[in-house]
Amino acid sequence: KANDLLERLTIEEKALMVRGYNKFFIKGFEEKGILPIYLSDATQGVNIRNNLPDPNVVKQLERSTAFPSPILLASTFSPDLSYQYAKAIGEECRAGGIEVLLGPGLNIYRQSQCARNFEYFGEDPYLVSQMVSQYVTGLQSTGTAACLKHFYGNNTEFYRKRSNSIISERAMNEIYLPGFKAGIDAGAMSVMTSYNQIDGEWTGQSSYVIKNILREKLGFKWLVMSDWNSVWNLEKVIKSGQNLEMPGSYNFGESVLGLYHQKKITEKDLDDMVRPILATCIAMGFYDRSKYDLSLLDKYQEHEKIARQVAEEGIVLLKNRDNILPLDPTKNRKILLTGKFIYEIPRGYGAAEVIGYNNVSLIEALQRAFGRTVYYIEKPTVADIKEADIVLLSMGTRDKEAIERPFALPKEDESLMRYVTKNNPNTIAFLNTGSAIDMSAWNDRLGGLIYGWYGGQSGFEALTDIITGKVTPSGKLPMTIEKTFEDSPAWGYLPKGASLYNELKNEHLINVYDVNYGESVLVGYRWYDTKNIEPLYPFGYGLSYTTFTLTKPRLSSKKMNDQMIRCSVTITNTGSQKGAEVIQLYIKSLKFSVIWLIKELKGFCKVELQPNETKEGLFTITAEELSYFDDKQHKWAAEPGKYEALI
Repeated sequence: KANDLLERLTIEEKALMVRGYNKFFIKGFEEKGILPIYLSDATQGVNIRNNLPDPNVVKQLERSTAFPSPILLASTFSPDLSYQYAKAIGEECRAGGIEVLLGPGLNIYRQSQCARNFEYFGEDPYLVSQMVSQYVTGLQSTGTAACLKHFYGNNTEFYRKRSNSIISERAMNEIYLPGFKAGIDAGAMSVMTSYNQIDGEWTGQSSYVIKNILREKLGFKWLVMSDWNSVWNLEKVIKSGQNLEMPGSYNFGESVLGLYHQKKITEKDLDDMVRPILATCIAMGFYDRSKYDLSLLDKYQEHEKIARQVAEEGIVLLKNRDNILPLDPTKNRKILLTGKFIYEIPRGYGAAEVIGYNNVSLIEALQRAFGRTVYYIEKPTVADIKEADIVLLSMGTRDKEAIERPFALPKEDESLMRYVTKNNPNTIAFLNTGSAIDMSAWNDRLGGLIYGWYGGQSGFEALTDIITGKVTPSGKLPMTIEKTFEDSPAWGYLPKGASLYNELKNEHLINVYDVNYGESVLVGYRWYDTKNIEPLYPFGYGLSYTTFTLTKPRLSSKKMNDQMIRCSVTITNTGSQKGAEVIQLYIKSLKFSVIWLIKELKGFCKVELQPNETKEGLFTITAEELSYFDDKQHKWAAEPGKYEALI
């Protein structure tokens, strides 16, 4: 069918189809059965664009649900919730005439200063893969195409167009590609290349990245598009395996037709670009259906419930000294509220920004639950702080695309944290952010600590339910929080003499700098375990209001030949509250001839239990779970030897 449509197009029309138009569209020729296709940001909901050159091209949604950030979604450790979350977003896309959602974003959380971490699913490739697989399935069940981004090695935002990622073959295969492979295996219909270079060539014009890695190695055959204004050589783009250069407004100093008439490219080159675009649109039914499914506008209330459930299950309780939490809202006491994000909904900015509707502020949510016992003081005195029975201290960052933000809080915010925690030991801090921040100076002085991430429009309602005990927290960290950034495997990634900036810079393509992934596969907890560096809070950590016991893992066999080993574990809720716990299965090799890891996550399941209830967690272990990528033989291998299953 794609070939049939291709034959109807002139060379001029083909030239128009391989470059975007109107900022967010694939060019259409309706008289030939090819409709224009709308591409919209982003992973955590629909970014409603009010700046399109021609606002009549599409009827924009009047509102879209602001879902919690993807890193909060990852903190749920619930692939089922990932499915529901993405399905809800897909339904809003269908209602708004959006054929392709520019997400999920699934770059690995390599370092805490990357201010785009909030868009991603954490540091562990197994967790990312499980969450992304269900995200793609849920989104595409609505008829909305997923676009996996950013392929690949885009793990810093510091002058991202000038960064050249140098990644070993083993790290590429074990850490940075599994999430993309999982999304492709789940049926993702498009992939977006990244801003950075890989081995000295920008990914969006790299035959190695697109043809060798994405097409041949991962078997992807559908639509590949560039990130916006991320490529620099039009001839290379056309010959790289790329299908669509976005947004199509960049002046390369030459045109597609100009290259054709100069015989630098052929019509076959253009046919090879256009064919996957058409095939993707045909396979998704974009040309054969009504653009808008307005019946889905009735599902906003359901979407709000999903957003709130994700927030409830993804908010992480990190500290609860002397069980200061939960707070009984019927108890008469003075609760001082201070800090940031009291009236403002915290969120990440850039392409992923979603404004939301029915937004509930922190003070509104708390006063609904506690009434006048909660009072806000912007700049409390020492006396104000000491007189309070409880201090609720809200803090965080405003992370955004195209910048790195310091690991340390701004001086004014850091001073407030130290000032309050010094004067009242019953301080409970909420952190609204997209990745780790430096908490070493005041963490030990806190009574309670909650990582609230960016909770979306219902996030503060979910947070309040956790504070009051209406909901028992069950979120787990999808990344490691280090004590100091110097402990990070990425420490020293900035060019010598460079300093961070907080506004988007004009990225002149001089002084391309190398980002050497010298830690190889030792990303996140793998690094801290192997180097015996104690983090402030480890990957997979999160407290509850109830308690659980786990048995040792039971194996169906102690030998792995070609068969599958079944692993089971019994979990019991030994506390007095209903709660959910994430059982995590790690594999450890006792002896290895290559760099091996103290442990690797190879399975997890979330189990909800009533008090005194017991359930069984089941896992399977295959040779795949015991394998590593042998970069000498360029293939996966599993060495003979002893392994441990850790729960």
